[in-house]
Amino acid sequence: MGEQIEAHAFSRADRARYRQKVRSCLDVFAEMLRESRFDTDRPMTGVEIELNLVDGDAMPAMRNAEVLAEIADPSFQTELGQFNVEINLPPRRLTGTGTAEFESHVRASLNAAEEKARRIGAHMVMVGILPTLRPEHLTSAALSANPRYALLNEQIFAARGEDLAIRIAGVERLAATADTITPEAACTSTQFHLQVGPSQFAAYWNAAQCVAAPQVALGANAPFLFGRELWRETRIPLFEQATDTRSEEIKAQGVRPRVWFGERWITSVFDLFEENVRYFPALLPVCEDEDPAEVLARGDTPALAELRLHNGTVYRWNRPVYDVVHGRPHLRVENRVLPAGPTVLDTVANGAFYFGLVRSLAEADRPLWSQMSFSAAEENFHSCAQHGISAQVFWPGLGYLPVTELVLRRLLPLAHEGLDRWGVDPAERDRLLGIIEQRCLTGRNGATWQVETLHELEQHDHLDRPAALAEVLRRYIPLMHSNQPAHEWPVG
Repeated sequence: MGEQIEAHAFSRADRARYRQKVRSCLDVFAEMLRESRFDTDRPMTGVEIELNLVDGDAMPAMRNAEVLAEIADPSFQTELGQFNVEINLPPRRLTGTGTAEFESHVRASLNAAEEKARRIGAHMVMVGILPTLRPEHLTSAALSANPRYALLNEQIFAARGEDLAIRIAGVERLAATADTITPEAACTSTQFHLQVGPSQFAAYWNAAQCVAAPQVALGANAPFLFGRELWRETRIPLFEQATDTRSEEIKAQGVRPRVWFGERWITSVFDLFEENVRYFPALLPVCEDEDPAEVLARGDTPALAELRLHNGTVYRWNRPVYDVVHGRPHLRVENRVLPAGPTVLDTVANGAFYFGLVRSLAEADRPLWSQMSFSAAEENFHSCAQHGISAQVFWPGLGYLPVTELVLRRLLPLAHEGLDRWGVDPAERDRLLGIIEQRCLTGRNGATWQVETLHELEQHDHLDRPAALAEVLRRYIPLMHSNQPAHEWPVG
């Protein structure tokens, strides 16, 4: 979300011109798909991790500009809130020890960044939602300086015409309002990128939609918001509500939300881009000078800037991405369902499970999505976000069963097979999938550790809720740095 856009007042003419440019981009994109102009030779994977900044008291630190200046590493970038930063890892292949290289790169980068941030009194935390975050931290003053964020804020509230209502019913209940989009900054995620050829894209996207539920159940790490214990992965309902441009009346008319699971299985990547253009009005109608049809006609690769910008303001949990690297276009599935943390090792294990599983499902003789309704996949997704590793899910041929049983019986063998197809080193495969297996056998992940620790502090140490949440985070940080997987973390 960190792309730079200058402050701008949009006119009706801007919006009309932008709509025309987006549709022109879509036509050119369709032509590129027909002509197979995409890089498919060496499929790459990538990882982005959003991080929180806290001070010595475990409270949010609104200092990302200072921290980024101190780090001085282009891999680290700004994010929506001043207490957020993001690290983007160089893409690499999974073959051999690619997963281990991801792990060592992230650990080295985060350790170096943490050391520099500490010099100015800030610390980095990989967690889905900061336990100590309060409503007073999420005002317009908390937005990062990038003009894009102020523009997004302005345009979302212009579309809504009223304040945001945040309503989450979980273990406890939360009802709050916001007059900015800064509650979105509370949601810090891990994003996995998988480069896919056009002919395979639909199968990989459909597979990613199927596995989103077990991913969230196993990786849940955001059980608290504003002092309340809510869903095990509270990021999901919070993000869905924090960027909602619809008033209650518009929702009642069936207008789609911008944070969207989707509504159907697809047959082409074009389906997703076309839906984004057809269903969603522009939030940031900024036009570039490029004529994409002219660029394509002369044999060059168009940037399709307007289509890419528009696509970036529709927040699908599995998002299609068009990008150009060294003059060659490619497509990626951007998997956005997981929270940050708890550790780098947990994150890489989550990645191995995802990359292996989607490959097996995408290349299966009989597609899973031909046996499963799309609504069942969406129901699984929200159930797993609410109940985490204790969730029940529906699966073709098995009916309703605990998600841990599904993973142990069916999904881990598929992930094992998929990693073999990627050419992942067998020792790496077993090490990382072993962490997923142990989560299932113990029923423990980042969310369960946070909740158990909170209850321990409240019931045995008699701390009040704010003090207990601060202590949860103080204990979390050194365990995060230990890189010991979260299912092994001690409580108390």
